[in-house]
Amino acid sequence: MTDTANLTPDEAFELLLAGNERFVAGAPEHPNQDAERRAALAAVQQPFAVLFGCSDSRLAAEIIFDRGLGDLFVVRTAGHVTGPEVLGSIEYGVGVLGCPLVVVLGHDACGAVAAARGAVEEGATADGYVRDVIERVTPSVLAARAAGLTQYGEIIEEHTRNTVDLLLDRSRVLAEQVAAGRTGVVGLTYSLADGSARIVAGHGVKAAERPDIQHG
Repeated sequence: MTDTANLTPDEAFELLLAGNERFVAGAPEHPNQDAERRAALAAVQQPFAVLFGCSDSRLAAEIIFDRGLGDLFVVRTAGHVTGPEVLGSIEYGVGVLGCPLVVVLGHDACGAVAAARGAVEEGATADGYVRDVIERVTPSVLAARAAGLTQYGEIIEEHTRNTVDLLLDRSRVLAEQVAAGRTGVVGLTYSLADGSARIVAGHGVKAAERPDIQHG
């Protein structure tokens, strides 16, 4: 089992990216997916990362990062929109399970972002609670417009960055863990076509804090 007590945010991020590189190359190892691993996890779990991503069926976390049972603590909502349950789940992963890494995973062709963009530009509406999802993504669309970002991919990156900032702003637990150097937070955008994950934001992880990466 991965020893998260001794894994740094940088090491956890390297472990995650290595799995994505294998997936992109078509050479997955499928680690931690056997009966021995299943038995070892029956009494305890020590995931090395919290993965907060979009609910899109094409973003199966353990597959695209080539991980297995007990590796990732996964939280997913449409458009990776954030509410109390999401924040509580992430805080559980960080504060109770000791995950040294939190990843926000956006992706191209995101329906929630497209719907929010349509609401802003064309006044399009939706029924039921889908409207609530759209309303929570809309601030990212407006922020992108204010920054002069008009391409679909640019808006998705802005939404991913805004989600990272929102988590740190609303979760005192997470912010304190990052400030203490115990946890890193990274924003990634995923390409559906080639399977690669690209860094667009980061706090507390050296590979994600370079200025040329931070601003996508």
